[in-house]
Amino acid sequence: MIIPAEVGMKNSKDYSKKIQKLYRSLSHKSPKVQKVSHETVIDAIIYAVISAEMSEKMTESIIKKFADYFVDWNDLRVSRSEEIVEVLGKDNHVTMDLASTISRILNGIFNEYHKVSLEALKKIGKRPAKQALEKIDGMSRFVVDYCLLTALGGHAMPLTDKMIKYLRTNELVNPDADEQQIGGFLAKQISAKDGYEFYALLRQESESAKAKKKTGTKTTRKKTNGTKSKTKTKTKTTRIDKA
Repeated sequence: MIIPAEVGMKNSKDYSKKIQKLYRSLSHKSPKVQKVSHETVIDAIIYAVISAEMSEKMTESIIKKFADYFVDWNDLRVSRSEEIVEVLGKDNHVTMDLASTISRILNGIFNEYHKVSLEALKKIGKRPAKQALEKIDGMSRFVVDYCLLTALGGHAMPLTDKMIKYLRTNELVNPDADEQQIGGFLAKQISAKDGYEFYALLRQESESAKAKKKTGTKTTRKKTNGTKSKTKTKTKTTRIDKA
């Protein structure tokens, strides 16, 4: 998939201070984030494809299952989608789409490079490496940016749907901005050395915000029924081991 060239977000100056304020707030209320660095580019790709749809805790669990079940990434490539779905867990549209995407990407890599490896990308510049990733069938912007950030030493801001929704809901970005515009804007506001930390903190906040919303709804119902209940929501920074 060819990802369009980046176009700047409108009124970016109006949102710059909001992002800096958000980063300071998230940094103060959360423990220090340990940066993740995947050993291989393929490791980062598989992790990103899964974590785009599932929590990081669930993603880590699935990666471990893959390591136990498949001999290597080439074994995963040649496996049937039904077999991959079985390892992923529940048989639903999410796991079916994930299995299909993983197969498309790995086969796209094999067809282009004649092996399931992208280590050659570490020997070229960041821009050509990004362009090479974007040309691989099945690669989303999130997966490309995650690989750049965690496996290729690049500066990028991966964004899940929940992260984008959180930014829009809290009026932290232009409401008309799309994923590539928001990602480009954030990459300019956050330095390269703080890139992963901001990504991890924003992702955690966007996912915990959804959990808090659900908790609030349940509490209201309980009060309506005359039952007193206190619900505590804990925010935890997940440490991710290398895939």
